[in-house]
Amino acid sequence: MSAAPRSIVLDNEAVQALFDPTHRKHRAVLAHLEVRNQRQRRRQVVVQVLVPVAVRVEAGWDRTAPTAADINRISAAVDIDLRHAGADRAVQLRQATSVSVVDATVGQAAEAAPQPAVVLTSDTGDMTRLAAALEGDVRVVGI
Repeated sequence: MSAAPRSIVLDNEAVQALFDPTHRKHRAVLAHLEVRNQRQRRRQVVVQVLVPVAVRVEAGWDRTAPTAADINRISAAVDIDLRHAGADRAVQLRQATSVSVVDATVGQAAEAAPQPAVVLTSDTGDMTRLAAALEGDVRVVGI
């Protein structure tokens, strides 16, 4: 059995699904966050939810907007900024895999996150290709 994830990295559609309770993938993303909450309540492991700032921008997640109150509370996501080496690594990942700029930031965040890391995504093809280029234990989970 593989180790439980210590990090969950959200991609654009995972964020959009959390924002909109009527989104067809809303329950799938919530289920992953609920597993995280259960593990933390039992103190088995602390699982961080991470969101690259490029994903927040692409998804339109303004944390100060009244409409963001639920997603801010439910996800408890930590912003992952790109600085210096992180930005360089995202560029390297993009060049190596031909993924989008935002996907490259998701990969960089997952690689730098506490391992094992899970990427919640609707784009399993690109993310699986990206995960193969990453160091560490990064798993791709389709939503």
